[in-house]
Amino acid sequence: MTGAEPAASPWTAWVDQSCRTVEAAGQWRRPRAFDALGPEGALEGHRPEGRDAAGPDGGPVVSFASNDYLGLTADPEVVVAAHRALDRWGTGSGASRLVTGTRPVHAELESALASWKGCEQAVVFPTGFAANLSVLSVFGTEGAHVFSDELNHASIIDGCRLGRAGVTVYPHGDLGALDAALARSPGRPIVISDTVFSMDGDQADLTELCSVAARHDALLVLDEAHAVLGPDLPPGAVGAVEVLRMGTLSKTLGSLGGFVAGPARFVELLVNRARPYIFTTAATPADAAAALAAVAILRSPRGAALRDRLAAHVDRVAASVGRHGHGSPIIPVVIGDEADAVAASAHLLAQGLWVPAIRPPTVPRGTSRLRITLSAVHSDRQVDRLIDALVRLDPGGSSRPASGVGTGGARADVAS
Repeated sequence: MTGAEPAASPWTAWVDQSCRTVEAAGQWRRPRAFDALGPEGALEGHRPEGRDAAGPDGGPVVSFASNDYLGLTADPEVVVAAHRALDRWGTGSGASRLVTGTRPVHAELESALASWKGCEQAVVFPTGFAANLSVLSVFGTEGAHVFSDELNHASIIDGCRLGRAGVTVYPHGDLGALDAALARSPGRPIVISDTVFSMDGDQADLTELCSVAARHDALLVLDEAHAVLGPDLPPGAVGAVEVLRMGTLSKTLGSLGGFVAGPARFVELLVNRARPYIFTTAATPADAAAALAAVAILRSPRGAALRDRLAAHVDRVAASVGRHGHGSPIIPVVIGDEADAVAASAHLLAQGLWVPAIRPPTVPRGTSRLRITLSAVHSDRQVDRLIDALVRLDPGGSSRPASGVGTGGARADVAS
């Protein structure tokens, strides 16, 4: 024994260098605890303006960063449904769905989801990410070819990598380019698209997308995770084109999980071949029960009122940053430079408004942005505070006289 420190293993050295690379790029991140029931709570490490730096953490913060679009995570009916499921079935499912993990509430939820989406059948997955991996690994086999919008979600990108089909990535929203690529493609085509894109908040043209898919006998896969305010499928689309509708239980419905709805035989194939379904423990009964209660609310007059309130918030905030007519609760304010976007986010947080800066690699270089997400349960006062702070925001992170975020360097355009 010489007392010398042992040499670092190749893996230790690689991990350390990889961490240093992320740190050097200014992209090192970690979770921050947000102690909240609803959009306002205490954020770990946050100190409001004027508080002594030596004082305690956790000043009040209003989050404009959540995907709880209708506020159903804290809705009393949804919470009661989850409690009842806990009392009846316990905390976990205890097995995968094809073993002993299926509870009656899973089947009830799948029936409700199929009815909501106007499809023959639906199947629930533990996450939306798993749902997309399942669809693309099961249907994207040899002999198929996937056509994917370039701004689709990471779960779609990873699903394409997992499948054995060829993949063509078409320019964002360019359905002419998609049509031409489909005309040149052999095999069974799959067209897959977000309906609301998660970083830009813009919507796919579903009428034309359905038309293009039908013209080429393509299977159309739609990721409707963020489509709380639409767009909706055109009348008659289900049946005129083969459609699989993927969604989450985690956003509009305020629970946790994902699902795919579509023709019964297609869903049955997913049940029998989708590895993320077969080889993982079923969603908890409480999550399923919460989602089932949320679907009932969503399809009721109260659900319509919540969507109307959310749409009114979207109209106000979007107009304040020059995005009149914006159709989703995801509102980007593209700033460009990473450091400026981070400074702008920090300036808002100092005022108790949590609007995250989104940077590479999540978005392309030069398009770093503030990503605002709104909820129906934001109060009018909270939205007023956000608008006032946005219109006074300077791209360097300080305040200026109110003149509109869309002027100067803080652009309000949506990158594409």
